[in-house]
Amino acid sequence: MTDGLLELGISQAGALLRTGEISSRDLTRACLRQIETSDGLLHAFLTLTPEEALFRANRADFFFQQIRRGNHTEPLTPLLGIPLAIKDVLSLSGVRCTCGSRMLENYIPPFTAAAVDNVIEDGAVILGKTNTDEFAMGSSTENSAFGPSRNPWNPDHVPGGSSGGSAAAVASGMALGALGTDTGGSVRQPAAYCGITGLKPTYGRVSRWGLIAYGSSLDSVGCFAHSAEDAAILFETIAGFDPRDATSQDIPRPEINLDQVDGLQGLKIGIPQEYFIAGIQPDVEQAVRNTLHTFEALGVELVPISMPHTEYALPVYYIIAPAEASANLARYDSVRYGHYHAMPGYIEQYKHSRGEGFGPEVKRRIMLGTYALSAGYYDAYYGQAQKVRSLIRQDFDRAFTQVDAIAAPVAPTTAFKIGEHATDPLSMYLGDIFTLPANLAGVPGIAFPVGFDCNKLPIGMQLMGRHFQEELLLRMTHAYQRETNHHRLKPNAGIR
Repeated sequence: MTDGLLELGISQAGALLRTGEISSRDLTRACLRQIETSDGLLHAFLTLTPEEALFRANRADFFFQQIRRGNHTEPLTPLLGIPLAIKDVLSLSGVRCTCGSRMLENYIPPFTAAAVDNVIEDGAVILGKTNTDEFAMGSSTENSAFGPSRNPWNPDHVPGGSSGGSAAAVASGMALGALGTDTGGSVRQPAAYCGITGLKPTYGRVSRWGLIAYGSSLDSVGCFAHSAEDAAILFETIAGFDPRDATSQDIPRPEINLDQVDGLQGLKIGIPQEYFIAGIQPDVEQAVRNTLHTFEALGVELVPISMPHTEYALPVYYIIAPAEASANLARYDSVRYGHYHAMPGYIEQYKHSRGEGFGPEVKRRIMLGTYALSAGYYDAYYGQAQKVRSLIRQDFDRAFTQVDAIAAPVAPTTAFKIGEHATDPLSMYLGDIFTLPANLAGVPGIAFPVGFDCNKLPIGMQLMGRHFQEELLLRMTHAYQRETNHHRLKPNAGIR
């Protein structure tokens, strides 16, 4: 059954592991072989942990054997023996954590991020750390200091960013699921570009402890999988209160049953006019509208709504996020850790070390953020941006008095070619126009595949919900995926 192992989702694999039809060791070895075969092209991983992965797989198999023999009565966790990948901005003790940057090229954290610890405690097998735009600043993974990742559907195209390595790993069968982070769309956009399902939880729903920060008021730890069913398993595991994170919400870990309600009758999806604008790739708009008709057939009412401050989301984000990045990245002073360039005098050492350690996009955002926070400009830029952010949040609050979820494209286009936006940062930023508002408002969002464009590249749609309503978004997506097969299709561009 080895050839078919890479076709399994988390839920399917878990069921076969429990009955003994497959072993975690065979499943893990299949993933490692796929990495060996495909990652030279896709460059999804920055660091692999094969020995540790096989050790954890053997432990899982031993535990399954004991359960089947009746020697243990502990309940089995759904991630036991499941091979996963971790975005390289989440710390894993004893394994280097580069954040896709030369600044942290040799940094080995002495602790494990809370979300990673949760999946390890539930028995997951960690295959390694995945590629990312440097410090999660980017939308294509091209900003990684170690080279770009590539899209499994067409390696000439980007997999999205900044969690492009995690998305590419799952889409290509190198891992059954993965963790990523979403600051302005960095889970949802790669999921859409790679044809998989990606969940961005409510801000504060998953602990950020052990996540190397980019924008502290925006960062969310999320997950990738092939289906909503599998994303729900990952979300159940990583969500929960953590006193080490001051923004963590004191809400119990969820217990999700996606089939608890038969159908979606009575639910309302809002269609914001501001998200269906000129410039959207026609294939993308048509696929999203077709998906909305499918939801309508499932009993959902489609309601036109307006979110008038959407147009300000892009400039607001690119003031607030760089400002927070400027403050967060000030800690890399070449003294305690990070890239070091010995120079006579601390100031010269500081300048040269940071100049060499940070890449162009990180430097650009540090400068933007420092300017926005500087004396005489704080009120005009950062202060005003925070006021407009409140208006964007109010747009969502008003919308959710009328509807249960909001639907929109994930991105205006499908995955663009590597290098296509290399000399035009603004065109790259504009690609996030539909994902940024959810981060500014702190609401959850889920992206899932809804079709393909004329070049056979995946198209994604997103649903956004009220704070802490991840279960509803997962249930709606699951209902759609029971009626369609987009999430079951796999790339074949020489990858599998």
